[in-house]
Amino acid sequence: MKRESAGGVRGWRPATEEALYGPSGFYRRPEGPAGHFRTSVHASPLFAGAVARLLCLVDEALAHPAELAFVDMGAGRGELVTGVLKALPAEVASRARGYAVERAARPAGLDHRIEWLPAPPPDVTGLLFANEWLDNVPLDVAEVDAEGTARLVLVREDGTESLGEPVAGAEAEWLARWWPLTGAPGSPLPLPEAPDGPLPPEDVRPSAAGLQGPAQGLHRQAAEGLRAEIGLPRDAAWAAAVASLGRGLAVAVDYAHFAGARPPFGTLTGFRDGRETAPVPDGSCDITAHVALDACALPGARLLSQREALGALGVSGERPSLSLASTDPTAYVRALAGAGEAAELTARGGLGDFGWLLQPVGIPDPLPGGKPPST
Repeated sequence: MKRESAGGVRGWRPATEEALYGPSGFYRRPEGPAGHFRTSVHASPLFAGAVARLLCLVDEALAHPAELAFVDMGAGRGELVTGVLKALPAEVASRARGYAVERAARPAGLDHRIEWLPAPPPDVTGLLFANEWLDNVPLDVAEVDAEGTARLVLVREDGTESLGEPVAGAEAEWLARWWPLTGAPGSPLPLPEAPDGPLPPEDVRPSAAGLQGPAQGLHRQAAEGLRAEIGLPRDAAWAAAVASLGRGLAVAVDYAHFAGARPPFGTLTGFRDGRETAPVPDGSCDITAHVALDACALPGARLLSQREALGALGVSGERPSLSLASTDPTAYVRALAGAGEAAELTARGGLGDFGWLLQPVGIPDPLPGGKPPST
């Protein structure tokens, strides 16, 4: 790969920022994200129903405040916040206020109860929910060169890459801490699966004794071609979102990987018209990368899989009893369809492998099986 630092090339972070959120960016197109890829929100109304139940649990933990906020980060066209408000019991709905946080313009016909904002509202009480938001927070990419040095990957508008300057400063420290570029490309680490059980951040973070300094962590046994996505901007974005809550719960849901099992060549990719494609920063496609959720996690957080989280919220792919088919065929067909949708939301190798990061703010973890926040 050729090394360049100027002449029409730039890092993936600024290139992605413009390609997704610039004046002609992908997320400002009229069809919205649903025109190109399918998320849990689009897969089934069961997802919004489960999030509504989680909001009710947060409401209980908050002792039923006069105003209960639901903040939908990266709201797309408002599909999730609309579904959550619709699924709430009447008493909770009467106190609920929806906030859609999105850079694109407010869609026509959106429920008047939903406030459309470019950033999360400050000091609200309730649930902040970020479904597939962090994977679209732009970040830079590093790659190891032939001399074993981790360098920033530069990119042209047509997707052609080259290597730039060595990674340095806070970015180098983040790589050494969270994604050391060591190993052999011929023996890649296995692609990880989100954990099936509670996984406190301290259990997935390496101990201080095992940390390398920036130079050591980036160069010791580094193998040419290894890549990493530098998640520092996502850590900062998540911390800022959590800080916007006065009290309540913040949840991030995304495809994730964890320390000790990072994908050796990264996960940067594109999506267009429902298909995965090469990431090209020209505004024609989504540009996304899986999230190092363990790096984002703040003290008191819990990490688990979507399969477990939705199970705790009553979403099950279990088929209805055949006896129902004979006593109430209509109800059986309805239950069978619901089981199929639930199975998609919780499937291994699919949506069920999403990681959920739960961050309580001033309340105990309200999801069944949760723990009080650490002090």
